[in-house]
Amino acid sequence: MATKKLTAIVIDALEDIKARDIKLVNVSKLTSVFDYIAIASADSSRQTKALAKNVFDKVKESGGWIYGIEGEQTGEWVLVDCGDVVVHIMQPAVREHYKLEELWSEGTLEFPKPAAPKRKVTTPAALPKAKAVAKAKPTAKAKVSATVKAKSKAKTKAVAKTSAPAIAKVIKAKKPAAKVKTVARKTATKAAPLAGKKVSPTAVKKPTAKKAAVKKPVAKKPSAKEIAAKKPKAKTSASATPATRKRKTTA
Repeated sequence: MATKKLTAIVIDALEDIKARDIKLVNVSKLTSVFDYIAIASADSSRQTKALAKNVFDKVKESGGWIYGIEGEQTGEWVLVDCGDVVVHIMQPAVREHYKLEELWSEGTLEFPKPAAPKRKVTTPAALPKAKAVAKAKPTAKAKVSATVKAKSKAKTKAVAKTSAPAIAKVIKAKKPAAKVKTVARKTATKAAPLAGKKVSPTAVKKPTAKKAAVKKPVAKKPSAKEIAAKKPKAKTSASATPATRKRKTTA
């Protein structure tokens, strides 16, 4: 008989006689003697015997095999060995004393199945209230992030104060570069009319020959009166040399 089918028969037999606090633990990974342990509580020795007999009968009817029954004389703790499943039917005081659940706590509980954690479903009407509560009560993470932000702001302010003189020096050092940029812009605006033509760099920077000729002052020619005023006057006869005078007298 399959083990799963045997466990189902055992649980049905225990529930028929109204056993209390039924538990089925899978211990196949902890021992090789059996696979499951079934534990149930009974109010009296008479009920424990009735539960053991019902399990015996149900397993026999389904084609299973019973290897033995122990504890029927006292009725405080009756054990039914079904091979892969061992059934322990105990009175509450005995069960509390021996605590078999704790001894096999490393096994997996298969009956009753542990309830899954319930998920909270928020209705549309409850959403605004949840948001208001979240805003009113900041979480620990929000508080920590707020303190971290405040510290970072204080650090940035301190760094800005200490580095202000250095930044001012850098700005002063970079001012000539701004002047160079303005000069470059002016030259670019002057050369803008020639944007469509291929012109050499020297032609853009140097003025043309016509402009240079216009800029030079034109030399004025002296008038006839100015020339006559500048010429030396001819010497008169009175200013002749003594030699010429002597030649004239002898003649």
